Amino acid sequence: MHLAPETESAGYRLLSLEATGSTNDDALAAARNGDPGQLWIVAAEQRAGRGRHGRQWTSPPGNLYASLLLVDPCEAHQAPQLGFVAGLALHEAVEAVTGLGHPRLALKWPNDLLLNGAKVSGLLLEGHRLAPGGPLAVVIGFGVNAAFAPTGMPYPALALQSIRPGLVREDVFRALSSAFASAYSAWRKATRMNAADPFGPIRRLWLERAAGIGQEVTLRLPSGEKSGIFDGLDRYGRLQLKSSAGVELIDAGDLYFPNLQHDIAKPGAGTTRS
Repeated sequence: MHLAPETESAGYRLLSLEATGSTNDDALAAARNGDPGQLWIVAAEQRAGRGRHGRQWTSPPGNLYASLLLVDPCEAHQAPQLGFVAGLALHEAVEAVTGLGHPRLALKWPNDLLLNGAKVSGLLLEGHRLAPGGPLAVVIGFGVNAAFAPTGMPYPALALQSIRPGLVREDVFRALSSAFASAYSAWRKATRMNAADPFGPIRRLWLERAAGIGQEVTLRLPSGEKSGIFDGLDRYGRLQLKSSAGVELIDAGDLYFPNLQHDIAKPGAGTTRS
């Protein structure tokens, strides 16, 4: 496993492991031990991976399991935007290694990547204040179905090798680490130059690659299910759900497209970051 030369020259480093509990946990431990950030941690196998909301996540060898540590990348209120930056990098990387772009390759709010309507990747964004008043550590975990697709998911899943035989996780990681370095640099520049709407450029690029815009969708929230039209994102990345009652802003939830819905998985099930 290697970083591209231009990624190394931008200050990124790589720790490649055969097996670990969780690359996200390893990245956080590195931050607590004083690592300055821009550190990628990649494992061939994870034994205690997790997804959103604490969902269990198995990760045998073959797929890509990678986490990126950033230390003090932004103000805390801006950190959720990094999920969209990571999504754009993920889209660009998979497009680069498969040759397939939008609409076949599409971003699913808030953190999945779909290919031909099936999930090929997800990411997990976690933020930790290392000490009261101390630096903010942001960890972005990526799981990409390079060699195999999981089962028991709420909607179809797909492995990249089913589209591009011979593709391996090393190819995906090299493209991802390079794409993220570029997207992150562009985002930081935009936050400095667009004071009125710093998220605007990223939001526009994300929406151009999104799945389901203008379609009927269902959101699973702690309070229950809501349905309506996916009407885009607001200036903070919240989903705009349009219904007869107006437009409601959703900070977080599980998004389903009716035409992709399989039987809903049991709580806690799943084998990819979601």
